[in-house]
Amino acid sequence: MRRFPVAPWPLSLQIVSGLGSLMLCGVAYAAWRAIPVPTGFTHTFGLGVAAVPLVVLVGALLFIVSGYRVDANALLIDRLLTTTHLPLAGLERVWAEPSVCRGSLRIFGNGGLFCFCGWFYNPRLGRYRLFATDWRKAVVLQFTDHVAVVSPASPQAFVDHLHRILPGVALGPEEGGTVAWFRRRSAPEGQGL
Repeated sequence: MRRFPVAPWPLSLQIVSGLGSLMLCGVAYAAWRAIPVPTGFTHTFGLGVAAVPLVVLVGALLFIVSGYRVDANALLIDRLLTTTHLPLAGLERVWAEPSVCRGSLRIFGNGGLFCFCGWFYNPRLGRYRLFATDWRKAVVLQFTDHVAVVSPASPQAFVDHLHRILPGVALGPEEGGTVAWFRRRSAPEGQGL
């Protein structure tokens, strides 16, 4: 199993993470200071409200992407305390493309507090799963039924390693784009694009 470090945080992620952390801590402190009475339900409820921003902050910290490990069977995305397991069965194409995430909309996940993780959508990739720190180091993994994007520090080394251990995997996007590929794949027989 080979380990690939995650791409260094760009200045934008550093600023958003720093300001977001300060804002969440500030909101928690302000909510704590606004608790009106020292005991009873109102006090307990106020403590719960004050804890919400801190829970969000700690939750985002736990899902930081710290690196990737790859073997012929799986891609493991290392987090602070856990690992996300992404089986490589069904991997058809892989390529590095710095602008592939441009214009993406977040469906569900973290959009910039310590990393970019979760489900995103853009017209080029359709719905995809993102585990990244720097969009400009994006590597696309196109599977038979889904797409994932990661951001290793050295995208080309990551692509080369995947191609070496899985030689049947094609390099580069399919002509017509990923979304066209999914539409053809999911169209009823005889009704391709």
